[in-house]
Order: sequence, then structure tokens, then C-alpha cells
Amino acid sequence: MAHWLMKSEPDVYGIHHLEAEGSTLWDGIRNYQARNFMRAMVPGDLAFFYHSNTSPPGIVGLMEVVETGLVDPSQFDPASKYHDPKATRDKPRWDCVRLRHRRSFTRLLSLETLREQFEAEELAVVRRGNRLSILPVSEPVALRLYALLGESA
Repeated sequence: MAHWLMKSEPDVYGIHHLEAEGSTLWDGIRNYQARNFMRAMVPGDLAFFYHSNTSPPGIVGLMEVVETGLVDPSQFDPASKYHDPKATRDKPRWDCVRLRHRRSFTRLLSLETLREQFEAEELAVVRRGNRLSILPVSEPVALRLYALLGESA
């Protein structure tokens, strides 16, 4: 089982949305490196849900990867801001995964706290200017995150 950190703006799609829906397609990713990280995911992997572009940003919950290798439907929708005119149904360019809500944490693990506890080489989200929306999290770092949250996997 691998761990990931996946960012979303809470007013666009937050942990409260996922909790209410139970599961979701993590679509609209238009960065090749983030897409490739999704391609490396397998069912059973866990992802820390990170609220970005909010005050304060930080880790708010835990998700489980339940389905991988899905074609992102938003690439074909001309009305979507994620539409990709170069993508075709025969040759899609963008993938997504299905995630389910595991739990919402009782407290936020803020970016400020993450910066106090981790170096950028350990947890890339603390690197200033990092805009990548999906990041791998090593097992030792995941265990430290759980400890800081007072949680377990």
C-alpha cells in the first residue's frame, strides 16, 4: 500500500463534499507528472486529502483509492474547463482514479505545522512554490503524519 497527498480547493471540492458523496472521480488533472502519479496508484492505496488555496491550508482527511486506470470524462466535454481538444475517445490523454472517503480528521494538520516538521525532500508540499496537486508520500513520512494527527491508517 502506497500513500499519496492529493490537493483540492475546499470551495471547489473539499473533504465535506467527499464525505457527503462517499466516493468521487478525481478528474480534471492536467499536469503530466500528476497524471503519471495517478497511473502509479493501485486500489487500496491511501491518500491524504489536502485543502489548498485556503486559509490555513493543510491535511483534513484520508481517502482510499478504489479504482484506477479510468478515462477522465471531462477531457471530452467542450463545456468543461478541463476540456482537451486534442483528446479523442480512441486516444484519451487524461486519466483519473476513483477515491472513497475513509475519514475526516478532527483537526487540520496545517501547512505551517508541516513546514515545522518536514524538509522539502521528505514532503514536497512544504517546498515553496510547489503547485503539483498529487504527490507521493513515503511510508516513514506517512507514519509521522498519522502520529501528528493522532490517527492511524
